[in-house]
Parts: sequence; structure tokens; C-alpha cells
Amino acid sequence: MISKPFLKWAGGKFKLAPFIAANLPSQSRKRLIEPFAGSAALSLALEFDAYLLNDTNTDLIGLYQTLKKEKQGFIDYAKSFFIPENNQEIPFYELRERFNASQKMFERAALFIYLNRHAFNGLCRYNSKGAFNVPFGRYAVPYFPEAEMQSFVTKSDRIELICGDFQTALNFAGDDDVVYCDPPYVPLSETASFTTYAKGGFDLDDQNRLAERAKQVSEQSQGVLISNHDTAFTRELYKEARLETVQVQRNIAAKGSSRQKVGELLAIYGE
Repeated sequence: MISKPFLKWAGGKFKLAPFIAANLPSQSRKRLIEPFAGSAALSLALEFDAYLLNDTNTDLIGLYQTLKKEKQGFIDYAKSFFIPENNQEIPFYELRERFNASQKMFERAALFIYLNRHAFNGLCRYNSKGAFNVPFGRYAVPYFPEAEMQSFVTKSDRIELICGDFQTALNFAGDDDVVYCDPPYVPLSETASFTTYAKGGFDLDDQNRLAERAKQVSEQSQGVLISNHDTAFTRELYKEARLETVQVQRNIAAKGSSRQKVGELLAIYGE
């Protein structure tokens, strides 16, 4: 079953799914591992027998776990926050504070969806103390993704969820697995970095560590694919992989005039 992700996500891969699928090293569709799950766009768009989703963002994985377990009951609860009264600046900041203070996964997961659809540009960002700090987005009528959440539930029996460093997920890769990595991208400029969707970020040492581990894992799996910006650094980083390129429209810029196409690389290990 092919479906869209229910979360807005910087660098989401739904539109690139056909391009990525065409470059998968194997026609086997037994299990797809995503060490950087994000919105799980690829897993939701492609058909595999099973999926393993990992992310360092505990709120994200907590949301997926809650939706998988509670199904329609959770969807109904999350929908209750999508009322006109809550699409205003003061209620938004009150609910953002409620999210940051909450210790209840069920409530926190529902508020995470609310923030995802009401915060500026759908960004997911935390401050140094781990508090969600994206400002109010000022949307006319924020969309509640009920149908997309139901599609996730339909697939959820085949989805295993873990929360940790990408290495945790790579350690599970075996003969029947294809691995797709969508890490926080190498910045195109010094001011373009956006790696704080989970506390701790993702630096150049992490980029190197991922590339080295990808080559190793490709030898014990069906193959490993990594997406990143097309830069001199990434071309050197992935020099031992087959490289494919694609132009992608960036939709996360604040101004529409700033949204332009940029080059992406798909590094393919294991062929």
C-alpha cells in the first residue's frame, strides 16, 4: 500500500521515492531499514514485507509507537487539537509549552502532530535544553492528516520501531535487508545548516562515520543507499560508492522566492 507521510518534514523524500526505488541495489523487497526515519516517506511509499524505522528523535519514535498501538483512538485524540481556537498565537504558545512540559507519551505525541501542522514551515527544532522552539506558523486552516495516519496504521504491523543512533539500526542489517539513509544534510553554506531536529545535531564527523559504516554494512546486506547534498565534500565522502544525481525543489525556505532547485546525490553501496 503506497501512502504519503502524515508529517511535514524538512527534506522529506516522498517525491523522490521513484528515483530512490529505481536505484535500489536489489529487487528483493523483504525488509527496508531506515536509520534516519524522519517522516518515514520512503517506507510508506514503497512495498516491503517489513520495515525497521529508527531515529534519534524520541518524540518522533514515540509518536509512531503510540499511533501503532492506539490506532484510531489516538487519531481522534490528536484531531481534537485541530480547532479554530487553537490556530491562534496565544493558544499555540500555550500548547507548545504544554508539549515541552508533558511527560505523558499519549499527550506529547498528539501535541507533536499539532505543532507539526501549526508551527512555522512544519519545522521540528529544539533548543539546547531540548525544548521545542519553532514559532507559530500562521496558517489559514492547518490540515489534519487523518487519512495519512490511517494509512500508517494499515502498514504498522509490518513496522518495527527503535530509537537511537543510526549505528543501532545498521547493526540489525542482514542478508535480506536494504538500507536507506537520509541523514541531516551537509550544509551548502555556513549559514544553511539545519541539523537540530534532534538534540545534539549531526556534524561532519558523523557524516564520515556513516559513510565508513555504510560500506561495511553493504557487504552483509542487499545494499546501502545514502542521500545528501551534491557538494565537493560529499563526492569525496562517497567516492567508493556509485553516485546518482537529481535536482530537488527545496520547500523549507521562509520565502517562496528563496525556494530553488538544488543538487542531491544518492550514494549506492553494494553493487
